[in-house]
Order: sequence, then structure tokens, then C-alpha cells
Amino acid sequence: MNETLLYPKNTNTRGLIDLSGMWKFKFDFESKGESLNYKLGLTDTIEMPVPASYNDLFTEKKYKEYTGDVWYEKRFYACSSWKDKKVNIRFYGAIHKATIYINGIEIGTHIGGFTPIMINISEYIEYNKENIIICKLNNELGLDTLPVGETKKIKSGLKMSKPYFDFFNYGGLIRPVKLVILPKESIKDITLVHKVEKDTCITSYYVDAPENLNIRVDVYDENGVYVTEGHGYKNQIIFNNPTLWEPLKPYLYKFVFKLIKNAEIIDEYPLEVGLREVKIDGTEILINNKSIYLKGFGKHEDSIINGRGENLAVIKRDFELMKWIGANSFRTSHYPYSEEIYNLADKEGFLIIDEVAAVGMMKSLMNALDAASTNKKEDPYFDEKIVFEKTVKNHLNAIEELIRRDKNHPSVIAWSLLNEPDTVSSEKAVEYFEKLFNFAHEQDLQNRPCSFAHLMNSLPDKCKCTHLTDFVMLNRYYGWYLKGGYEIDEAIDMLDAELKGWERFNKPVIFSEYGADTLLELSKLPSSMWSVQYQVEYLEKNHKIFDKYSFVKGEQVWNFADFETSEGIIRAGGNKKGIFTRDRQPKMAAYYLKKRWEELPLNYKATN
Repeated sequence: MNETLLYPKNTNTRGLIDLSGMWKFKFDFESKGESLNYKLGLTDTIEMPVPASYNDLFTEKKYKEYTGDVWYEKRFYACSSWKDKKVNIRFYGAIHKATIYINGIEIGTHIGGFTPIMINISEYIEYNKENIIICKLNNELGLDTLPVGETKKIKSGLKMSKPYFDFFNYGGLIRPVKLVILPKESIKDITLVHKVEKDTCITSYYVDAPENLNIRVDVYDENGVYVTEGHGYKNQIIFNNPTLWEPLKPYLYKFVFKLIKNAEIIDEYPLEVGLREVKIDGTEILINNKSIYLKGFGKHEDSIINGRGENLAVIKRDFELMKWIGANSFRTSHYPYSEEIYNLADKEGFLIIDEVAAVGMMKSLMNALDAASTNKKEDPYFDEKIVFEKTVKNHLNAIEELIRRDKNHPSVIAWSLLNEPDTVSSEKAVEYFEKLFNFAHEQDLQNRPCSFAHLMNSLPDKCKCTHLTDFVMLNRYYGWYLKGGYEIDEAIDMLDAELKGWERFNKPVIFSEYGADTLLELSKLPSSMWSVQYQVEYLEKNHKIFDKYSFVKGEQVWNFADFETSEGIIRAGGNKKGIFTRDRQPKMAAYYLKKRWEELPLNYKATN
């Protein structure tokens, strides 16, 4: 379906029309939309903002918790000047399954709510007339969906999401929808690979475009000054004494790719490029052959009212807070984020561990507790027949789309292929993981390191899949879910003992999650769990253990900000592990982390 996942841009040859705004919207409680031909147009609708999650916009719980089909409608006018163009519609994010209709004709179905849908609609639209877009979305969860969970019916007859993950299952058109107008012959894809050695960077480029035409690449520096050029569908550009893209010191060259036919430029695509190389060497994470220590967060796309909907103001605020606190990285837990976040990370010099929406591959409706247990009762997810019949296909497709979308971002330094899967209960996990890791390395010509976030029972002597990783990501809650409060010192001793077991792998270890819930209004002396003081003490004690081990090369606190979850007895208005509140104000722990991170050098614990 997706001929191209290049980020859409306005150029001399390309056009964009933003369809964001208010759309007609309809809940389909009785799943009658198909039989009633909603695809031809909606009646009895309400207005719905796009982009946004619909859940938090209402005052009735049946809408907040809605599970099932919803329908969106938008009309647009097609200009006759588009007849000689390729007219595409692009949904930047549609949760979780989308079926698209143009003028009553089904034109495509897409599974996966966090990567774009791009469909050529040229043959379906009527020119000089109004056209109708209908989008049917479904947010139901199953063992084959990403993310993973269950869908059940409650006594009222309504469907209910039962996620195997600890964040709210928001729905809707969470990112913009745009018409992308391209030339009939256009550039489909661009792939860059950088090799940095001493004072030189060799950048190889590969262009996917119609054959038997000419390609020229003009390169400019940040001031718009011409640097060099390249020719051909694939070639190398050699930079002598370049300004490299470095963590927190970004520098972006501008590559302008031009498709030429009969001496005429028929398509043009500009790409901001950071020259940098990522490698793993023993226990070192190297950016441009220099050791890096990751300081930062697990995050969520989550904000008040908008839910998971793209919110540019929140994106900007988050980056300002991360700069203020001294962070240099984050993980896109637990799904690919809005492309605007990656674009800004490129410009700000932040490092991203980019994660597929493969969360919940451990059967548990009490995920937060079971994931933190070192003795979870076995109920193997990977033994389910559907996992190898359907889930793996969806998973591989999600990896392909993620890498194709994000491969040229200098900020993306690694891929996380799963979060907290069950790697202990079944040998079949190994077969499943091998497919993922082999495929990811084949897809990424930059060969960025790949990993997955280990849950608590994925210990060094129990996890069956660690050997497939390039570095180790640990989600650990010693002192919170395990032996919290007065027993925290015993918990920290257990963390210390576990880390000794990871040393034999000779790989970098990153703490991809660790944290403690905190209520901003609760202050206690002596501290107690949920108090602002306890959150600081928890972090201090964990960091003392991190600092002991040279192979620990990163700490990403869970979580950047408080976020919404399903309701339950261990959640009071969501997950409160944020270092910032949900409205982006600092807790006491933020000032502690700011002091620590500002004092830690970028190459902390470097051995090279």
C-alpha cells in the first residue's frame, strides 16, 4: 500500500493540502456501519477534531472507554490541475486498524496505528467536484494486534478493551491527514548510510525512483552554502573535515534530490541530513567513534484532553524540559511517535531508541504487577497458535514500516523490537525473536543496534533471547513493585546481585525503565511510598548501583510525565511515575535528576 513513506514536503514539484480540522464522526456501537453503507456518507454525526484521540473529549464513560468501530468523514474539492499529478491521501496515524473509502469505493486497509497510510487515490477521485473520504477505524485488541490485549463484552453488551499493557488504549485519527500531490514520475524513497573515520565521512545514498532518468543530489550547509553534489541512483559523497551531527550539538546539511528528465527537473525532494555513525563495540555505545552515556526517559505521547493526539505545543514543551533537566535521549515507548518529534530531535541533538508497538506479549491483565514479578506464573504467549499465524506477519510489517519511515533520522540510534515480552516461559520465543532480529538487520542498511526491553523475570540466567540483542535494555522496579518502602535496601541488594549476572554478556546495558509513583501533594518525613521524598530516595539508591558497573551505559527513567492508564486499584488517575506532572510541571525528583545529569559527562564511564 505505502509506495513511499518519505515525510511529505512542499517543493517546486510537490504539494500538500492539510485536511486536519473538524471531521464528521460517528460511533458504531452496534457494528452496523457496513450493512448501512456508512461508506457512502454519514448521517446523525457529531464534530470531531483531527488530529486527536476522541476518548477524553466526552463526559460519558461509554465514549471514554469505547471499543469497536468508529467512522470519520471529510469532503474535499479536487482541482482539474491535479489530473496530470499523482494524488495521494496520507493518514499519519490511525488507531489501530483503518479501512479507507473514496466516493464509496474501498481503496485500502491498514493494520498498525502508529505508522502512516499513504494511498494513491488518483483513479478514484472526480475532478472539479467535491469528493468524500470515509475512514473506518477499529481499536479492538487481540493476541495478534500490536499492541496486544483482549476485547470482551460486558453485561451491557458493550465491548471493552482489556490491554496487556499499562497505558490507556486511546483511539482515533491521532495525527494529521493530508493530500500529497506528487508528479507522475517521482522519487519514492531515499536511504542514507554514513561511515565516519577520523576527519572524513563517506555518505552512501540510494534513491528509489523510476528507471532511465537522471538523479542529481545538491548538498548545502546549514547556511545554505553549496558544498558538493552527487549523481546517479546510488553513489557516495565524501565529506572532508565535515561538521558531524553530535549528541546535543546537531548539525544538519541539506541534501536536495532532483529527478531529471530531458534536462528538466520533474521532481525535487529536500532532506535534512546529519552526518553520524552508530556502533556497538564491546560494552561501548559509540556515536562517531566516541563513547556515549544515555540520560533521559521512557516517554508517552500523552496529554490532557488530546490523549495520544499530536500536540505541537506539548512536543515543544517536552523538549524544553528535557534540555532543562540535562537529558540527551528518550525511548519512544511503546510505539512509533509523531514524525514531528523525530524532526525536532534531529534539530535539538537528542538520541532516540525507536520502538515498535509490540507491547503486551505477556498475557496479563495486571501487567504492571506481573511484569515486575521475578516469579510470574507461566502462561506462554508465544505458544499461542495465532502468534505464528498472524501476529508475526503484523510484527514484521510494523518493523518494515518503522525502519522505512525513520531510517534517515540522525536522532534514531537504535531499534527496540519489543517491550517486556515473555522470554522465559517458552522455547518458541527464540524462533519468533530470530525472525524479528534478522529481518530488522536486513531492513536497516545503517545496521543500527537492535534490542528489546527485558521484563523483571527476564534475568541473565533465565532469558532465552538476550543473545540476539546488540545491547541489553532492562526494565527494573526494585524498590517499588518489589520490596518497596522499608525493604528498599534489600531490593537494591537484589539489583546489585542481578547486575553481576549481566557482566558476562559483554554488552552495553541500559536501564530502559526504573521508577516510583509519586503524588505531588504527598510530602513525608521520614519518606513513605508515593511521597515526593521516596521518589528521590528510590532514584538515588538505584543510581548508586548503576554507577558501580562500567558496562551500564544509560539510564532512562520511567516516566518523563504522568500519563493515563486503564482504571484500577493500583492506578489513581493514571500512572504517577512521571518526573513531571501530566501538565508538565516538575516534581521534586526533577531537581535531583537535573543536578545528577548536568554533572555526568557525555562520555561517562567511557573506556576507549
